[in-house]
Formats: sequence, structure tokens, C-alpha cells
Amino acid sequence: MTLRLATFNVENLFARAKALDTEDREQGQPALSAFETFNRIAADPVYSDQDKADMITALTTLRVLVETDQGLRLNPNQFDNAWALLRENRGDFLAAPANAPPRVVANGRGDWLGWVELTVEPVDETSTRMTAKVIQDLAPDMLCVVEAENRPALARFNDELLGGRFAHCMLVDGNDPRGIDVGLFCTDKVKVRWVRSNVDVPDPKRKGKRLFSRDCPVYQLRLPGGEDLFLLLNHLKSQSFSSGDPDPLRTRQSQEVRAIYDGLRAEGAEFVAVLGDLNKGPDGDRHPTLEALIGPDSPLVDAYGHENFAQLWGDKDDDHERPGSFQSCSLKNRLDYILLSPPLADRVVDGGVFRRGLWGTPSNKTKPKFWTVYDEITAGRHGASDHGAVWVDLDL
Repeated sequence: MTLRLATFNVENLFARAKALDTEDREQGQPALSAFETFNRIAADPVYSDQDKADMITALTTLRVLVETDQGLRLNPNQFDNAWALLRENRGDFLAAPANAPPRVVANGRGDWLGWVELTVEPVDETSTRMTAKVIQDLAPDMLCVVEAENRPALARFNDELLGGRFAHCMLVDGNDPRGIDVGLFCTDKVKVRWVRSNVDVPDPKRKGKRLFSRDCPVYQLRLPGGEDLFLLLNHLKSQSFSSGDPDPLRTRQSQEVRAIYDGLRAEGAEFVAVLGDLNKGPDGDRHPTLEALIGPDSPLVDAYGHENFAQLWGDKDDDHERPGSFQSCSLKNRLDYILLSPPLADRVVDGGVFRRGLWGTPSNKTKPKFWTVYDEITAGRHGASDHGAVWVDLDL
């Protein structure tokens, strides 16, 4: 029996934080940074004057507070045009009189219970339908879904837009406060035996911090023939420099994923796959930050280099110029991977990158030159995702 295994970064399904749902990713980045700054300081037991000033600045960036003719005031239209909402469940955090600038009245975490949460809005309807169309046309039996909000969103997507295609819908909440996690869809051809989260693995270089930006859950699946397949789902550290150089953290994450893989193999697992958005493209023959997984000493087999990965190129890419999976699909934009244990690699009979839902770079005014997209996609906002889906067919 041939089973199709795929990974697809869907960039959220039904609702998305406004800061993540912009035509220009840089437009929302200040809000994301302010969101992180506020919630980090708000957790401190004591607030200094500088802490209070920094939180006021963060709330201004998030448009919880706005400049008016009378000065800085509470935004009366937070639900309509702010990047975030300030929640004060118990106690008082902010005094915001109509005739004076707002000020932080709490002196530490113990004085109030609340937080700032990013506002969300519905994803463009065409985009959501195109996401579903990619999955229906690709027809995977096992799909790693990257950037899913939560399990209810996945289940609703499966029921309402995929016609209940998948019998199993699984997701373990990860570390990203924005609620972008990795989940798994499976058809009734396979059974989910168990899932083990690695969400609490500590970062050896940052005391008190967790290693994985999201999680690296391990799923054990029972295949129709009775064998077990182990999937390690991933969405490694982003390429954003908002919190400094992301490469060292992604390197440590890759090393831990490799350790988890090695542990499974030492315990006797034969069929193992590491898949997802690894957030780093090759630099020539090198894979900076991903060497533990794709370097010369790795036992894993990269599907891109497999002799049966025959559908790598777009249908118009006659000169084989775009081997990537993200936006323009240049080599450096190869972010999505399926890495296979040698026994599993021996079972690969086909594979490729499915780009029909990918517009390319969001700012593009015309359809991509190197591959065909669905007729319904006439602008970047209509695309199923900024990513193509990567897949392999396995003779199991």
C-alpha cells in the first residue's frame, strides 16, 4: 500500500492575529515585539519607573493607547483597529482618565491579574478555501500542519472545508504565545497510538527558558501492515532578528531534534520522519543551523535529494531555477522539509513540492512565472499560504 506523507505550513486557518495577517510582514513586526515586551515585563514581581514607561510605550505601539489632540489616551476603538487588547481581570493595572494621560498604577504582578492578547480577524475567505483545496488535491494520508491555532480550529477546518477527510486530528499546545502550533491530520488508514510532547525541554544556554519555539511532538502511528511510523513534527525558530540572532537557538533546536531521533532509533524504531518548517534554507551545499539534521554526519535522508523525489520543480520551471518551498522558491527559500530514516527512505516511490496554492512573494502584482496557481488566486492575499506543501509517497 502506498501512503502519502506531507508537511504544509498553512499560516493559520480561520483566524489570525492582525499582526501576522499583513501584506508586508515587517508592518506587523513592531506590534509582535511590543506584545512580547509588555507580557515579559508584566510578569515581573516589581515594576520600576522604567518598566512602567516601557509598558506604556508597548501599549502605544499596540494601539491600546493612541495619541489624540488632548495627548495620549485609551483607544476607544480597540476592538476595531488595535493590534491587541489589554485584559484586566482582577485588580487595577492602568488608570486612563479622559482628561489626563494614562499611567500604570500597579506596582508589580501581585497587584493585578491580566495580560495583553493579540487581536485576531478572519482570514481572507478565498485564502482559506485555497488552503483546503491544496489539501484536497494533494490528498495526503498523514499531514503535518504548521501554524495551526489549536485543535478545535483544525477539527472545524476538517469538518467544514475538508468534508471530514481525516479521521484523526491531533494538536498539542506549544510554547508560542501567539498560538501557532504544529498539528497532525491522519486518514483512517493509520491509527494514532500515542503522542509525546517535548514542550518543556529546557534550553541549555538560557536559564529558565524552554528550548523549542513551539514544540517537537513525537507521534507513533500504526500502519496498515502492522509496522509503526514515528513522526517528529517541527516549526523551528523563525528568521526574525527581533530578539537577536535566531541562528544559535535554531542550531540548538536542531541538535535536540536529532537527539530525539537518535533515541528512537536506539530503541528499535525503523520508520522515522522529521518534518515541518525548519525556517532555514541552504547556503550552497551547507545547511547553516540545520547541520545536525542535514549535515554530512547526519543519518537522515533529505527527501529533496532522493532519487524518487521527482516532482520538485514547478510545471513552468524548465531550467530548474526554483527548488524552494517558500515565497519565491529560490534555494535559500527552501524552508520546509521531510527527513527520513534510511529504512523509511528506502520506501519512497515519489515526492515533490505542491505549489498551486502559492502566489509567491506577497507583494508580487502578477502570477508566478515558474508554476501554475489556481484560477481563484489573483493576488497574494488569496494564496493558500506563503509555503508550498512538501510530500513523499511511501510504499508501506
